[in-house]
Amino acid sequence: MNLTFPNAQGVQLAARLEQPLAQPTRAYALFAHCFTCSKNLNAAVNISRALTQAGIAVLRFDFTGLGESEGDFADSNFSSNVDDLVAAAQYLSTSYAPPQLLVGHSLGGAAVLHAAAQLDSVKAVATMAAPANPVHVRQLFTDHEDEIEARGSAEVRLAGRTFTIKQQFLEDLEAASMNNVISNLRRALLVMHAPTDNTVGVSNAAEIFTAAKHPKSFVSLDDADHLLSRDKDSHYAGQTVAAWAAHYLDEAPRPAWLDDVHDNRVAAHTAAGLRTDVMANGHMLVADEPKSVGGTDTGPTPYDLLAAALATCTAMTLRMYANRKQWPLEDVTVAVDHDKVHAKDCETSETDSSRKLDQFTRTIHLVGDLDSEQRARLQEIANRCPVHRTLESDIRILTQLAEDA
Repeated sequence: MNLTFPNAQGVQLAARLEQPLAQPTRAYALFAHCFTCSKNLNAAVNISRALTQAGIAVLRFDFTGLGESEGDFADSNFSSNVDDLVAAAQYLSTSYAPPQLLVGHSLGGAAVLHAAAQLDSVKAVATMAAPANPVHVRQLFTDHEDEIEARGSAEVRLAGRTFTIKQQFLEDLEAASMNNVISNLRRALLVMHAPTDNTVGVSNAAEIFTAAKHPKSFVSLDDADHLLSRDKDSHYAGQTVAAWAAHYLDEAPRPAWLDDVHDNRVAAHTAAGLRTDVMANGHMLVADEPKSVGGTDTGPTPYDLLAAALATCTAMTLRMYANRKQWPLEDVTVAVDHDKVHAKDCETSETDSSRKLDQFTRTIHLVGDLDSEQRARLQEIANRCPVHRTLESDIRILTQLAEDA
């Protein structure tokens, strides 16, 4: 879900909130991206989604003047990045829940270490390829330092883009003291770094780890590059953080709406907006609507789920029938399209021709050495699947209000 929130100066920062899709949200996390990067960096996306798969919602955002956020990057610095993180935490606390986990990549790792000191809700901090001191970034401007000192600023090209770096930026880096911050962190710390990182050497990880007090852990990212540009590296990093953080995060409270859910019962719950959590016989699902109609597009629509019921039941029915007959059916794919059609266009309809009917078009792909008679028979069997019969039968729906409503 895309959103914006104001930083301490009132500048609107662009953000993306990733939420778990198939389970309740256990905790919220903040992700801080690398220097001059954005929230949409491939590694940031992969790490965030690995966390959501473990039940951790993640807010990642663009620092001031970067990506889709407002503001001028030239007026930002390391301290303003830390302030932006605190503002993001305040937004989460007000709109959802206080963040319990901070994750930072590269300079973002140094930023989350500083921000944690200001956020009482944070229980764990994870850094990836982080410098032991923000001043490490100065090496990117070595060829421009004389110009910055003489003119007060310089145009510096980084990662294919041109940025204005002012003297205040360098002075702010010099003023940031990491050792004291790390030694007084008082949170669980996970340090992740690749020994082959040529941008921020692994010695930085050793400095952070040595300065920190227990509980602390180190995980090698092996031969990953600094930006974790390979999917396998960012997936591994995200999965590792999720597994590690689970030990320190609060136990997820059981949502009250699940108390009345039992076997063979489906329950749906929505607290705000159209996103709806569904418990179907012990399995969590999510339903939503497209953004065009006011939803957040985090899951299939109710009609998508209805079509999915027909498709899955058809596939299962064909598989069971072919197995029983010992026919060489190797693979079944069922695609279902849903439309509203005028009754007059439906030859089998006996209803008022001015009305619209729901029409499901089912396309079945059968793979295997089946003869024409077997294929024809399987088509007949498809029409006998239980969901198909339910949809074509007379249906009665009884509605009642619970006593505590």
